Amino acid sequence: MEAERLLLIVEDDAAFARTLGRSFERRGYAVRLAANLDEMHHLLEANSPTHAVVDLKLNGEASGLACVQALHAHDPDMQIVVLTGFASIATAVEAIKLGACHYLAKPSNTDDIEAAFGRAAGDADVSLTNRSTSIKTLEWERIHETLAETGFNISETARRLGMHRRTLARKLGKQQVK
Repeated sequence: MEAERLLLIVEDDAAFARTLGRSFERRGYAVRLAANLDEMHHLLEANSPTHAVVDLKLNGEASGLACVQALHAHDPDMQIVVLTGFASIATAVEAIKLGACHYLAKPSNTDDIEAAFGRAAGDADVSLTNRSTSIKTLEWERIHETLAETGFNISETARRLGMHRRTLARKLGKQQVK
C-alpha cells in the first residue's frame, strides 16, 4: 500500500539522495529517486508524486529547472522545492515562475525542506533587512544568471562575461559570500 505523501527526489548525488530519502521515509513519505530528467519522466509514468525535491544543477544536459517545469506540467498541485548549492536570484525567480513552491540553498536538511512544503503560499509579513548587496554577491548572482542562460556551459558563460574560462572556474570553486 502506498503512502498518502509520495516524494520524488531528483538529485544526481546518489549518496545525498539516499540519505535524504531515508530521512523522509522516517517521516511517513513514500520516496522515489531519480538522478536526471529521463529517470524522472520514467518514474512519472507509474507514479503521481505529491511532493518533489529537485536539485538545480544536475549532471547531463537538463538542469533542475527543466525538471521543475515538467513536474508542474504533470501535476500543478505538486509541492516542488528546488535545492541548490548554486543559489542566485535569477534561478530562484525562474524556479518559482516554472512552478516550484520554494527555493532553498544547500546545505538544507529534512526539517528545512518539509517546512518549505508548508510555506508554499508565501508570507507577506517576512522581515526585510537593511543589509545592502555587496559587489561580491552581485558578481555571484550575475555569474549564476549567465550560467542558467547558457545551460550551465562554463565556456559559453565565460565568453559572455568577458573572462577567461579558468578564472570563471576558480570563482565557481569558491564558497558563496552570504
